[in-house]
Amino acid sequence: MTLHYTQTVVVLRAPFVVDRYGNTTSERDWSSATRTTVRRVSVQPDVSTEATGDRPVVVTGWRLVTRRAVDIDLQPGDRVVALGRLLDVDGDAARWTVAGRHHHTEARLKEVTG
Repeated sequence: MTLHYTQTVVVLRAPFVVDRYGNTTSERDWSSATRTTVRRVSVQPDVSTEATGDRPVVVTGWRLVTRRAVDIDLQPGDRVVALGRLLDVDGDAARWTVAGRHHHTEARLKEVTG
């Protein structure tokens, strides 16, 4: 499969909320998020799942891939705007190496609806 790196995404990184006692919480302040534009990547469909029950949920997976020798500053907890969707970073980005050198970066993204 040949990937064409023609897409542009925006990485959103929000700081953690600090409570009134000065303690950092696990909640993010998305109104204060930084926005970083990343060009020439590929975002492709990945595995999706459905769950039924009290509340039906669909988790749609996406995979972001960079060009050869290109890394991207992406962390768990970040969000990515791609393909007109707001996606959550799902785990750590995978930084592939070949012969001890960075080859490319891949990240799983997910969109949860329902």
